[in-house]
Amino acid sequence: MIDMQGLVPDGEGGAADDYPPPELQRAREMLARSSPSVPGVCLLLLTILATFYTLYFAAAIVLPFVLAGVLNLLLMPPMRLLNQKLRIPKPISALLLILLLFGIVGMIGLAISVPASGWISKAPQTLPALQQKLAFLRGPIDAAQHAMGRLQAMVQGTAGGGAHQAAQHGDGGLVGPMSSLGGIGSSLLIGTRAFLAQIFTTLLMLFFLLYEGDSLLRRFIEIMPTWADKRRAVQIASEVEHNVSLYLLTITIMNLLVGGANMIQCWALGMPNALLWGVVAFLLNYIPILGPMTGIVIYFVVGLFSFPSVLHALIPPAIYLGIHFLEGETITPMLLARRFTLNPVLVMASLMFWDWLWGIPGAFLSVPMLAVFKIVCDHIEALTPIGHIIGGAPKPRGLERMRRREPAT
Repeated sequence: MIDMQGLVPDGEGGAADDYPPPELQRAREMLARSSPSVPGVCLLLLTILATFYTLYFAAAIVLPFVLAGVLNLLLMPPMRLLNQKLRIPKPISALLLILLLFGIVGMIGLAISVPASGWISKAPQTLPALQQKLAFLRGPIDAAQHAMGRLQAMVQGTAGGGAHQAAQHGDGGLVGPMSSLGGIGSSLLIGTRAFLAQIFTTLLMLFFLLYEGDSLLRRFIEIMPTWADKRRAVQIASEVEHNVSLYLLTITIMNLLVGGANMIQCWALGMPNALLWGVVAFLLNYIPILGPMTGIVIYFVVGLFSFPSVLHALIPPAIYLGIHFLEGETITPMLLARRFTLNPVLVMASLMFWDWLWGIPGAFLSVPMLAVFKIVCDHIEALTPIGHIIGGAPKPRGLERMRRREPAT
């Protein structure tokens, strides 16, 4: 049985519930007025599915536009500084910011390319030592593989599996490897060309957003039919720009501190290429939850390559985990709590969904897009219930202030 005491606000039906937050009051009024019909709900579900279907298959063109829009929000404050304060023309200001962004990305790539290639080149020589250190895991892994093989044989049938394997290995022994190598080479070339095309599209779109984004927004506001619609559009645009740019700036600064702290700990522990692992920690921290988990695994594997014992190799990921908890659970939430809060369950769901849909760029964009969606929902009356659900934990201090303002009975 579900305990409803923690789900119902204190004083439900009493004085404390007479002063709900404005957004909660609007959400309740909207739900009270709405009467969704079955055809309307079905049409809404079909529209959502068609939208996600389009986003999946048109990712090559949609993703650069979305990434350029998020980068535009991050660069708008320095753009206004260059254009309005320093009186630099807009095209030159936009070009300078893009060159600065491109230079930062190039410096990061240069910092990690040489050490990373060194680690990749010496990996085959160090694999025997790594296998020897992890020899104590061989027994459990073999047992698990044996159990999985037996389970698969019970489900699929060993005869069908043997025939399928014979059909796979019946061809010549050289044709398969050669064709697979050719397929890998062509896939790499196609993937590299598509990646460079997306980067060029993102930078080109970012330039025009920085140069003419304000005029585009102004034109959009001009066609709004009423003054209330114009004001709402301005409020949504300004709040999205302020909150998302502040979020991106805050996490960028925190990620720099996390990368610096991990670089110092790698240098202090004697791990080679401390700069490389600091940059890796900086980049991975942009992806919530999955990024730090990947960083822990990477630091453990690097520790196995660098140190003589498994216990010694556990020290770098343990310190990495401590730094992440200090930053992710204490400092960053404290800095962002006054701007916007998001439900952790929906943050994780958004992360997993956009990572499946668009890969690593989608994981990076998941939190900013969820924050933008919440801001839009808060300003559109029909979507206020959804905005309230996306929001994080309620602020008890505001509730206490409302209680103190209650009239005496």
